[in-house]
Amino acid sequence: MAKLKEKIRCGWCLKFDDYIRYHDEEWGKPVHDDRVHFEFLILEGAQAGLSWSTILKKREGYRKVFADFDATKVAKFTDVKLEKALLDPGIIRNRLKVYAAVNNAKRFLEVQKEFGSFDKYIWSFVGGKTIINKRKSLSEIPATTPESDALSKDLIKRGFKFVGSTVMYAHMQACGLVNDHLVDCWRYKPVQTKSK
Repeated sequence: MAKLKEKIRCGWCLKFDDYIRYHDEEWGKPVHDDRVHFEFLILEGAQAGLSWSTILKKREGYRKVFADFDATKVAKFTDVKLEKALLDPGIIRNRLKVYAAVNNAKRFLEVQKEFGSFDKYIWSFVGGKTIINKRKSLSEIPATTPESDALSKDLIKRGFKFVGSTVMYAHMQACGLVNDHLVDCWRYKPVQTKSK
């Protein structure tokens, strides 16, 4: 762990090695892969009311239970399969969240059909490019923004569950629609990236 801590990082990630790796290798990198977007919809929805570190520790369990985050497969899950999932200690066994994953998979496929990809849809809420913030401390990072409010409102209108503005802002941060790395973090790079 000492080697991982040599660089200056956002303070929220320093609890354990996998958290640091997530910060260094994933958080804030622009995502244009629908499977990854679906993964974060499931994971961020599961996080509601919990810490991200709790979800990150169970990520492999979610990958196993939710068909490697294949939305087409998850959309076909039966109640029998979901009840079996609720017995799996590898995930957060919250009935509403587990059942919401299937609902959201169906809604996700509808968005793909309408827009060509979920990626095109979600990036439209930030004008197709990463919003670069210049935050100096964690206390400056908001829980929501007008963009996450708009995204959340539209997803709810489309029938998605567990997609409140705070959850969607976390999704936007994780998937690089927003760069909220602190300015002194080694990962902070004020470079605009355009979506495909």
